[in-house]
Amino acid sequence: MTATIEERVAAHIKSESGADVTVNQVKLLTGGACQENFKVDLTLDGTATTFVLRSDAPTKLPGSIDRKAEFGVLERAAAAGVRTPKARWLGRGVVRDGGYAYLMDWVTGEAIGRKVTSAKELAGARAKLPGELGRELAKIHSVRPMREPDVNGSSRASEKGFEPAQHTLRHMRASIDAIHGPRPAMELVHRWLTEHAPAKEDVVLVHGDFRTGNFMVGPEGLVAILDWEFSHWGSRYMDLAWVCMRDWRFGQLDLPVGGFGARAPFYEAYEKESGVTLDPTLLYYWEIVGNLNWAIGSVYQSERYVYGGEDEFELVAIGRRAAEMELEALRLIEKGKI
Repeated sequence: MTATIEERVAAHIKSESGADVTVNQVKLLTGGACQENFKVDLTLDGTATTFVLRSDAPTKLPGSIDRKAEFGVLERAAAAGVRTPKARWLGRGVVRDGGYAYLMDWVTGEAIGRKVTSAKELAGARAKLPGELGRELAKIHSVRPMREPDVNGSSRASEKGFEPAQHTLRHMRASIDAIHGPRPAMELVHRWLTEHAPAKEDVVLVHGDFRTGNFMVGPEGLVAILDWEFSHWGSRYMDLAWVCMRDWRFGQLDLPVGGFGARAPFYEAYEKESGVTLDPTLLYYWEIVGNLNWAIGSVYQSERYVYGGEDEFELVAIGRRAAEMELEALRLIEKGKI
């Protein structure tokens, strides 16, 4: 008889921790468009507790890492003082054959973008978030490449001559070429980015999806940074620009930092914590990169449904938004500034 997911999770935790474990329920959580997250209610050595089980999905987006690599990233981020839930008990085959998974401490708060940007009970938190996020992002970027292990399974980012912009352009070029059907706007934006690519930048740990919806917020402010599946070595400006993209403002277009704040306090907090003076030209360039990157990602989300066999209609809805990011990238290029 095939073991239930509760039985597999219990056996995995017992094997890794040596604790006496009873898993009461494993429930799939909604809202994870890239990976699979489950709420796990269990008793651990007689104490009732809750964890998140985070597992590889059947398919993935280009540029995303597996849960084994993500587990290593979380350990290094936590060591740098980043507010992120503790990751525990990495394993393989817990949810599906061959797929990696691990458990993560449960944290309470709000992560849904539209609630973070509009809920009355979070008004005080929104006033604090730009500064808090600027400081947390500086801590993430304090993690620098080492020869091994690397978040992408190689030591390329540690080698002399690694250029984040050129690496990103090559990745986006390959992703555009793999899309089913032509995307003229993507071609125009990619050409502009290629012609205006910056010179060599510092290489840091990049969260890769640092935006409203991927951090937990409570009435007291920031609770935790979540969803590290796009972590990689790259430019600090990718994260700094990503959270300011129009699509992550959830309708609050006059508040460029995540739909809840102005740019100045966010940048100032980052500069103070990191000791780095930010370059407005690079902030502008990487915001255009971000819009093209998310336009590509949106198309790939829909293709996971159409061609990848995933039965989740949300993926199709995300795909329809690609044109919004294409338009925003072209608008920024025409405007000449953020």
